[in-house]
Amino acid sequence: MPRRKRITPAALPSHVADNNAYSYGVLDGDTLHVSGMVAFAPDGSYVGEGDITAQATQVFDNLRAVVVEAGGTLEDVVSTTTYLASADYAGAVGEVRKTYFTGEVPPTSTVVVAPMAREQFMVEVSAIARLAE
Repeated sequence: MPRRKRITPAALPSHVADNNAYSYGVLDGDTLHVSGMVAFAPDGSYVGEGDITAQATQVFDNLRAVVVEAGGTLEDVVSTTTYLASADYAGAVGEVRKTYFTGEVPPTSTVVVAPMAREQFMVEVSAIARLAE
């Protein structure tokens, strides 16, 4: 059995990852590394253009989809990194984050990056999770 396993949930557009040579997640032993999640719908379209709350919601839905596909839950996430196109988005993203992470919430680092990889993106979140074997 290979040590590393690529994670591609049905909720994310596989062609986007394939065309850009990256994985949404890689499970290495019991550690899951989740690529920066953005506001993609399953068909590859953008969700919530110009709406930070809608984008953040889709981002966390996509993050959860990768973790679940790997066999975990958001409770297994041990850290996140949040990238924002503007510091003005921090409050809205934090409010959305609180609805996904409850109890023992993981630490996060937040970085303002402008421009983002595509002009439509307002927020991106990557994560590391430790899954029980």
